Amino acid sequence: MAAEGVTLEHWGDEEEARPRTDWWAELRGILWLILAVLGFHSLIAKPFYIPSESMMPGLLVGDRLVVTKYPYGYSFVTPTFHLLPFMHGRVLGKLPERGDVVIVTPPGTTTDYIKRVIGLPGDRLAVRGGVIYLNGVAVPRRAMGTRDIPVDANTRCEDSRGFVGGKPVCRVAIYRETLPNGRSYDTIDKGVSVGDNYPEIRVPKDRVFLMGDNRDNSADSRYSLANQGLGGPVPWENIGGRAEFITFSLDGSATWNPLTWGNSFRAGRAGTSLHPQRDDK
Repeated sequence: MAAEGVTLEHWGDEEEARPRTDWWAELRGILWLILAVLGFHSLIAKPFYIPSESMMPGLLVGDRLVVTKYPYGYSFVTPTFHLLPFMHGRVLGKLPERGDVVIVTPPGTTTDYIKRVIGLPGDRLAVRGGVIYLNGVAVPRRAMGTRDIPVDANTRCEDSRGFVGGKPVCRVAIYRETLPNGRSYDTIDKGVSVGDNYPEIRVPKDRVFLMGDNRDNSADSRYSLANQGLGGPVPWENIGGRAEFITFSLDGSATWNPLTWGNSFRAGRAGTSLHPQRDDK
């Protein structure tokens, strides 16, 4: 009987020594982790998904990018969730450079677009016959022939289809533009469109004029807000960050089955820089 008493007492000691979960500490840890992630996304960098063909040929639907938040300073659109009302000015503000690919939130909305900076404050800007004129001088554009982009579940390109080896491709005419600062990039010109002509304006102070590289399929500064465009030059406060590079790209063929995920990655796109080349003058 004495031995049994010792055993029962030992079990009681084990019961008292067993650690209890501090659920409040666990919750605080999770909350701090969430705040750290949101802080990083809001102030340093965040991922971005390309949802449209407006920046072809450089960017395809399904591309995943890294967008840095700090190059132009911080404004009311900087936080990951666009909950703040419009506020003038930027903290540590700096204007973008012509040719930068930027994330912009159209005035009065909470949706992010991705476009290229073409005009800066004080510029006289017009578009005539698809050619950009900056301060009365035509931006040079060089015909580069056609390019075939594979058609897949993400890249539809219904109006410019061709076939190579029996497989559908998006066959587009490429023109290489070079801005006054020497930065160059490829654009698509499918022919005559409404956006080929834009009357000359002077870009107001603290505003920038943005355009998509797929010139005939981009809702940008040439179009009104009612037409899903940017409504002219946008306040620099609406610029949310600069696109840096592609992390990976998906062709849209993946399903819920994990075995299909590997085959949906597009080869050769990871690590592609989104900074335009600077031609030697």
